[in-house]
Amino acid sequence: MNAVITIAAHELRRLFKSPLAWIMLAIVELLLAILFFIMLSQFLNPAPWYAGRGVTEIVAAGLLQIAGIILLLVTPFMTMRIFSEERRTGTIRLLFSSPISITELVLGKYLGMLGFLVVMLLMIALMPLSLVLGAPLDLMQIGAGLLGLMLLMASFAAIGLFISSLTSQPAIAAISTFGILFMLWISNLAANNGSEMFKAIFSYISLLNDYDNLIDGMFNSADVIYYCIIIATFVMLCIWRLDTERMHSR
Repeated sequence: MNAVITIAAHELRRLFKSPLAWIMLAIVELLLAILFFIMLSQFLNPAPWYAGRGVTEIVAAGLLQIAGIILLLVTPFMTMRIFSEERRTGTIRLLFSSPISITELVLGKYLGMLGFLVVMLLMIALMPLSLVLGAPLDLMQIGAGLLGLMLLMASFAAIGLFISSLTSQPAIAAISTFGILFMLWISNLAANNGSEMFKAIFSYISLLNDYDNLIDGMFNSADVIYYCIIIATFVMLCIWRLDTERMHSR
């Protein structure tokens, strides 16, 4: 466990020393701040279709919905260097020859990335929570939405972690990760056609359906379990991939 924490702390420091991480953080916060202001302005000048809908539904939930889309675009650029950079520079061999296990290495790097994403999540959360100063909020719905966003980000990071372990080219890792995330995001659209079994499968694997449920305040353990399965699957695939490579390199 000490090795995992040490690797995670090192990975987190490395991220915050990277200009790319600060640029991505600034872009995400700037875009969401602008969209937050626009949605708040629209709420203060209500349209007929806003009838019966409060600030939580229109502003807070709307912001979290857009945040999920923006993070889908940004996260691949954050995860693309986790292992591909190590492979490109050759330091992956040093990691393989070190006394730490592959499991500790993967978990440490993953937790370091999650630490950065938690910082991003906290900064995003300040926007909807700031509304509590002047409007009644459904804090349970916002809490469920933030939980959904955290699980979504953790799933993005796990998929990016695995893809990064497959290549020595960060750009290829970023593009591949985005492609997989995009397909999982819109797979529910494919469920509109075909048999009931086809619809059920594509609806289940969609990252969007479970996230929408949590944003709407409908907390269901099945939604949380789905994201936990995604995270565990891709983290274990990454461990298996690197462990196999380590054995073959001896």
